[in-house]
Amino acid sequence: MLSDVKEGADAPSPQQDRIVLIDGLNLFFRNFAMLNFTNKEGVHVGGLGGFLRSLGTLINTLHPTELYIVFDGMGSSQNRKNLISEYKSNRNITRITNWEIFENIDEEHDAKLDQISRLTYYLRCLPAKTVALDKTEADDIIAYLSKKLAKEYNSNVFIVSSDKDFIQLVDDNITVYRPIEKDFYTKDTVQEKFGIPAENFILYKTLIGDNSDNIKGIKGIGPKGVIKRFPQLATEIMSLDQLIDIATEKHKDNVVYSRIVFEEDNLRKTHKVMDLHNPMLSSLDEKYLDQLVLEKTPKLEAQTFLKFYHEDDMRHLIKNVEFWINNTFKILNSYNSDSK
Repeated sequence: MLSDVKEGADAPSPQQDRIVLIDGLNLFFRNFAMLNFTNKEGVHVGGLGGFLRSLGTLINTLHPTELYIVFDGMGSSQNRKNLISEYKSNRNITRITNWEIFENIDEEHDAKLDQISRLTYYLRCLPAKTVALDKTEADDIIAYLSKKLAKEYNSNVFIVSSDKDFIQLVDDNITVYRPIEKDFYTKDTVQEKFGIPAENFILYKTLIGDNSDNIKGIKGIGPKGVIKRFPQLATEIMSLDQLIDIATEKHKDNVVYSRIVFEEDNLRKTHKVMDLHNPMLSSLDEKYLDQLVLEKTPKLEAQTFLKFYHEDDMRHLIKNVEFWINNTFKILNSYNSDSK
């Protein structure tokens, strides 16, 4: 496939007009935690069925002309762990469900893996491009695709995830949709909620850190202290170097500034780990994704999907499933003639 990569991008087409990029594991884990649904054999299928149901809701809400579902690859965190060894080391310590369904955390973990594996069979039946790359996080793939589609095809791109890291990518063509809030993060939304331009969100996150990824920020600053210590972030597009220069000039004024100067090396590592404007992809990864953009949307295989659905005995988890799959997904095939 890589040998067929074209030089440059094709002309914009209706298929690439309105793109939705879904953070696959983020969507799966939210449904796994929320839906304690078991089939007649007592097998938990809440994550699986909930994911599919949520996917349909997202399509009916966002009306994409093309859909990408992106997952972490094997060893996805390693590149960032090479920079910050503690990165995501706090994951999988606490449970995300309750004791009503699972006897222990190992049983819960096996259920997650089983449902994610089964989900791949369903996704192959849908008119969506599903992608995962070894040693690569979904964040990097989504960041690369969103920028490429927005820049080269003038696509309107919607990133679907509850992960705030994606907010740094917001621009005139890229919007982040956070399903839990049911809110669209545009440039105006970011300015309103955080008091800074979207371009500065990466600096905001670098300073405060990210507990969910076990990345420490600068002690004593916190979300409310960012603009207090760096009011320029509210109005000027800044770089990390400029921020460090300000801290150097004011290092005697407050301990926060001196900590930034003292921890400059760690701060730069944190910035690199969080910076989705420079995704951690190999040249081969980029070529693969370039080709993926050019490929036609897969055909809807409704009967195979329904066969899987009944085998898993998900019953009324999705109401009127036959009508639902055709009514929800068929439109996605209409945007490229080869898939009709």
